[in-house]
Amino acid sequence: MSMATPMNSLGIVKRNIVRADRSAVAQLSGFGVATIHEAMGRVGLMKPFMRPIYAGAHLCGTAVTVLLHPGDNWMMHVAAEQLQPGDVVVAAISSENADGFFGDLLATSFRARGAVGLVIDGGVRDVKDLTSMAFPVFSKAVNAKGTIKATIGSVNIPVICAGAQVDPGDVVIADDDGVVVVPAAIAQQVADAAAAHEANEADKRARLAAGVLGLDMYNMRGALEKAGLRYID
Repeated sequence: MSMATPMNSLGIVKRNIVRADRSAVAQLSGFGVATIHEAMGRVGLMKPFMRPIYAGAHLCGTAVTVLLHPGDNWMMHVAAEQLQPGDVVVAAISSENADGFFGDLLATSFRARGAVGLVIDGGVRDVKDLTSMAFPVFSKAVNAKGTIKATIGSVNIPVICAGAQVDPGDVVIADDDGVVVVPAAIAQQVADAAAAHEANEADKRARLAAGVLGLDMYNMRGALEKAGLRYID
């Protein structure tokens, strides 16, 4: 169990959470994970084993967190009641497990409550159906093995999901490059930084397209010479 999940946080559901500002979330949805990660100081990424179940999947929303136990998805049903439009369910497992915690029926329930996707440090199944539903899921594994409903966990407590801390209400953005978490308190600041970063990259892209070399654009030649690089004709 992670240090962010003390024993006295088990078996609770926090109903009232402070979600990130909706306008900041909307702005962040326009940027890719790599851009946001860079703009935030290269922090907040989940482990790279977290992959979309279908190519092109993308989500951006506020986190409703769930702590599950291995092979048990009971708390996913509890979490559904706490969902509001624009939320992303972020599910952590109390110890490593890749069973299929989630499928098309839960996705149908989540979508009816307004959820925009799922990020889970475990397995999912019914991938064909989830893909046809265009319900974005980012998971550690795809696994047909089902789960039981026997052990309570918690909803809307701080969790560690795939190596990243996620607090309820944080912004979670995911695309083909991975998953990044933006703390709710700095969502607008990161959105502004991402916009500036993207504008800077657009300028660099135009110069590179015009034939300028990165060697010159980034003033690398002097540093390369100092490091000992030699050209031989």
